[in-house]
Amino acid sequence: MVEWMRTCLGAAVLCLAGSGMAQPLSRAPMPDMPMSALPPALPWSGASEALVVDQDDPWITPAERAGFATSPRYGEVQAWLKRLDAASPLISLEIFGRTGEGRDMLLVRASKGGGAKPVVLVQAGIHAGEIDGKDAGLMLLRDIALRGKDGLLDKVDLVFVPVYNIDGHEKASRWNFPALRGPVEKGYVGNSRNINLNRDYAKADAPESRAMIGLLRRLDPILYVDCHVSDGFDMQYDITFTYAGWGRYAYHRFTADWLQQRFGPIVTAALEQAGHVPTLYPSPIDTRDPTKGIRQAPEGPRYSTGYGDFIGVPTVLVENHMLKPYRQRVLGTYILLEAALGLAGQDAGVIAKAKASDLATRPTEMLTRWRPAPAPIGWIDQFKGVAFDTYVSPASGRREQVWLGRPANWRMPVIGQEPVETVRLPKAWWIPVEQADVIDRLTLHGIRYDRLDAPLTLPLDRVRLVNPEMMPARDARIPLTTTLQHEDVTETLPAGTVRVPFDQPLGLLAAALLEPESQDSFLAWGFFPEILAAPPGAEDFVRAPIADALLAADPRMKKAFEAKLAADPAFAADGDARLDWLMQQRFDRSPYHHLYPIRRERD
Repeated sequence: MVEWMRTCLGAAVLCLAGSGMAQPLSRAPMPDMPMSALPPALPWSGASEALVVDQDDPWITPAERAGFATSPRYGEVQAWLKRLDAASPLISLEIFGRTGEGRDMLLVRASKGGGAKPVVLVQAGIHAGEIDGKDAGLMLLRDIALRGKDGLLDKVDLVFVPVYNIDGHEKASRWNFPALRGPVEKGYVGNSRNINLNRDYAKADAPESRAMIGLLRRLDPILYVDCHVSDGFDMQYDITFTYAGWGRYAYHRFTADWLQQRFGPIVTAALEQAGHVPTLYPSPIDTRDPTKGIRQAPEGPRYSTGYGDFIGVPTVLVENHMLKPYRQRVLGTYILLEAALGLAGQDAGVIAKAKASDLATRPTEMLTRWRPAPAPIGWIDQFKGVAFDTYVSPASGRREQVWLGRPANWRMPVIGQEPVETVRLPKAWWIPVEQADVIDRLTLHGIRYDRLDAPLTLPLDRVRLVNPEMMPARDARIPLTTTLQHEDVTETLPAGTVRVPFDQPLGLLAAALLEPESQDSFLAWGFFPEILAAPPGAEDFVRAPIADALLAADPRMKKAFEAKLAADPAFAADGDARLDWLMQQRFDRSPYHHLYPIRRERD
């Protein structure tokens, strides 16, 4: 076992013994374990360190004052920003929503005024423990407002949300996000209902998500930056970032191309010049053996980046490396945000044209399922990793990683995806008026729809669920997985039925929400529990003669029934199961059971 691991384990044992933790039911304070369990930090220094002000500076931020050991609570952030607002005409504050626990959601606008300008929207703390963007943003706002960097606002406005998940932010603990090297206490990943807000853009269950979607619609930013911290494995890179589908698998190509061709190279150069080590975010196939490669794949609108792609807003996911010291991560974020703001101002016209071109596209198909490609789609010849060893953990009983704190480069495959399932997009979707939750979310997202003034009869595509299964609960929902069977039907839709045309700027987002095969559809997220309820039954003395009549009238049903009897002795011996199966063959057995309530209008 390596010496570092002996030291770490020894310190852990002493700490546990001194805390009384040897007794399982002890209520003694938890030991200060997270930081002591982390592997050695790589040495670093860079030009960005000059951004940190002196301790006697009147505009020092709370994180700078603490030497980046801690990060301020929300009340302290609000107080500091109110003081900056009072000191500078460039700064204004606004409440744009409220959290589940009733806290005000604050945004900061930095602007020179002079008419409507394009907006760069930056958010921090959607995962409240990953809070680097908050403290970097406070430093950048100070320098824009008071220290001569107001030129960044010549062509764009900056709108900054210092903490998105405020309720989670205030549940700070040393044991939240234990793999992050600072700050000492970090917020919780979920909101007050334990909803992961970066899985909620499509279904929009949380009040925070609804507020942010409203803000996106109001601002229509030319660039949207979402600040996170990574998990996974140790490496030399400190600041990483990516886009929807890593750019490669984006649905809207014009904004994706701008991100890949302009944002990536320019921001990378700025970070390198400041002494940081940036790269495109490496999502590992296997954290236990990162040499197996990194994964790139499409993504849906549940995520900030996926949502940005579907609404035609260039969106950047910043993923600072968890094991780099907090000071280093914050300074790297500052450099990235400053470079992004300058580039957005320079390219504002180009970005606006790219957005318009994307929203004018009307694809005929949408990818809904994919799988890893059998061969790498590319290679990183000199991936800047960190050496590791393994040891047998007494706790897990298996070999665990030990990162050794020294550079180790290797050749890294890039694992892409290949299509498994695509759907041909319909002309429109028809939603029953009683599906108020669905219609409410269409309104929230800004998806256009119309209502029938009178009944209408027309041919439609109806979807039946085959063997649906509920998945483990997550993010306040019980997701659903199912096989789907499409049927051609002619139906009369009542007045009030909602028609959602695909031919609209947000048609692709509508497809992601309404196409039942979509992994982020309302169906997949479990919005229609009523269709899982069994149809009403009847007494067996009524069901049996009806089933007898069905067998006599339908030779194909009789043949299938006899085959099932022969293949399944348990079924053959179960009278209730036999009657249930036969009654389920009636297509008119229920207007709800296993029927997707939304109809598709084909061309």
